[in-house]
Amino acid sequence: MKTLYLDCSMGAAGDMLTAALLELLPEPGDFVRRLNEAGIPGVTYTAESSVKCGITGTHIRVAVNGEEEGEHHHHDHEHEHEHEHHHDHEHDHEHHHDHEHHHGHEHHHHASMHDIEHIVSHLNVSEKVREDILEVYRLIAEAESHAHGRPVEEIHFHEVGTMDAVADVTAVCMLMELLAPGRVVASPVHVGSGSVRCAHGVLPVPAPATAYILQGIPMYGGSINGELCTPTGAALLKHFVSGFGDMPAMKVSAIGYGMGTKDFERANCVRAMLGETADAVQEMFELSCNVDDMTAEDIAFACSQLLSGGANEVYTLPAGMKKSRAGTLLTVICTAEKREELVRLIFRHTSTLGIREMPFKRYVLERSIVTEETKFGTIRKKVSDGYGVHREKYEHDDLGRIASEQGMSIEQLRAELQRR
Repeated sequence: MKTLYLDCSMGAAGDMLTAALLELLPEPGDFVRRLNEAGIPGVTYTAESSVKCGITGTHIRVAVNGEEEGEHHHHDHEHEHEHEHHHDHEHDHEHHHDHEHHHGHEHHHHASMHDIEHIVSHLNVSEKVREDILEVYRLIAEAESHAHGRPVEEIHFHEVGTMDAVADVTAVCMLMELLAPGRVVASPVHVGSGSVRCAHGVLPVPAPATAYILQGIPMYGGSINGELCTPTGAALLKHFVSGFGDMPAMKVSAIGYGMGTKDFERANCVRAMLGETADAVQEMFELSCNVDDMTAEDIAFACSQLLSGGANEVYTLPAGMKKSRAGTLLTVICTAEKREELVRLIFRHTSTLGIREMPFKRYVLERSIVTEETKFGTIRKKVSDGYGVHREKYEHDDLGRIASEQGMSIEQLRAELQRR
């Protein structure tokens, strides 16, 4: 399976992820031209060579109306927060600020989620990329909402809402669409240590929004003093990465190094590796029990609760019980991580007095959802790969919706889609 592995041992930021993924392409210059044609207002991308600790990689520079973020700020005088946006790991570009304030020499624009949606709707990108960009920003908005105790509708981005940050998110989403890995894995995320200054004062690293986004993701600090993982980097990882851990066994075909700006004792970069991994085999568990004193309605409710609780599959079969009673065999398929919680849910929602457990292996095709533009509009498609098999199937809910709108049968719609 085509697998992308991201080494985040020096954190993650939008421009570093962009540069690392860019190096995986055979013709990175062509893609930079595509980025500059995406239509982000005033934005120009430039890729340049960069060396960190003797390793050569790529650094991405983003200019907005001819200026890079930070060019018009002077760091030798005091102002409320720092503006080193291009991920030298000591910037603050996620924190919500008051809607209007001045640094004495300029006024800063604050973008709402509505403003971001308006910008994205006019980009020269696919519908899939638009959806990915907005999902990444929703993660950031939710984190800001939680950190500042305000509804998402009232959140106004500062650094994250500027065009250069939109450029970072857009570039990564476009690259992920082009590379189209079947699976994305990342290392645990190094977040740095110490503190970061923003308009509200000095905050600990990871900053509140970053820490919120990285919940459930393995992260760690270290001896390096600074903010290594930005909220934008965290949100991009959260959105695209399906698993965090050691690098899987894979045949690597391309390696990319995305460089930050500052120099540390370790190479300040994100490393991306693209290659092939073995087909997926999962360690699973089967939990089962028999019941003969529950109604069909109660069993249906139990099944819905088990699925909501993380079961991969839940199904029932008729069973002959003691004393010739008609009963039900309830079976739950789950991962090892969900096993204990699901055992508790089975006892809570059924009348059983005992549960059987059986470990087993499950061979699976890796699945993903892609969108396809058709003459009937956008349709989602399930794509499955592995074991020498490739399958594609349109999402039935989308087929049903379009068939109803067009006054067609689903069979007729499928035939039309095949003829395009």
